[in-house]
Amino acid sequence: MPRSKEQFEEMRNVTRKKIHSAAMQLFVNQGFGSTNVQDIADTAGISIGLLYRHYKNKDQLFNELVAYAVAGLKRNITFFESDQSPKKLMAQFVDEVYTDMISGEELTHLLILINQSLLAGAATASKHYEEILQVNARLLDSTAQLIRKGQERGEFHSGDAQEMAALFYASIQGLAQMKVLLKSNFTMPSPSILTAFLFKERE
Repeated sequence: MPRSKEQFEEMRNVTRKKIHSAAMQLFVNQGFGSTNVQDIADTAGISIGLLYRHYKNKDQLFNELVAYAVAGLKRNITFFESDQSPKKLMAQFVDEVYTDMISGEELTHLLILINQSLLAGAATASKHYEEILQVNARLLDSTAQLIRKGQERGEFHSGDAQEMAALFYASIQGLAQMKVLLKSNFTMPSPSILTAFLFKERE
């Protein structure tokens, strides 16, 4: 029987996910410049012809991955700007980071990919460079504002909220790098460790 439009779309989505996963793995582990389209196709387990049906070159693929990562950062900003308890929001966010870090590679690869797009000098970074800088600054500011609210409510320790937000994201970024370097020897700190400098213990 001929395949339906929905079946074709599902097959396309499965293939694109394979390409995304393979590309992120290679970009992270061997760098954008050292990765070619054939490498990506081989790692994804597809023909290079099929890859070219989805992306005309690795620059287009890289840009799509970075755009996907930036969209995730924007969702985090919206999440932190909601009216819920700062401690509840931060605890939920850290739980999600912890689960993603111990259960797979996607979050780790996305964090490093964003960093690479800013620091590695890849030609494709220019398309998203300014947007990434702006979104990162907004995320840092929204997190600092969340920390201030938590401090006002007595949920968080006192301190400079901007510095605490910077430390928080530096910790997550550093853990992503360690996960890639240490592989199976990496141990992800528990959510309680990640938030120990933020959350006050109940008195």
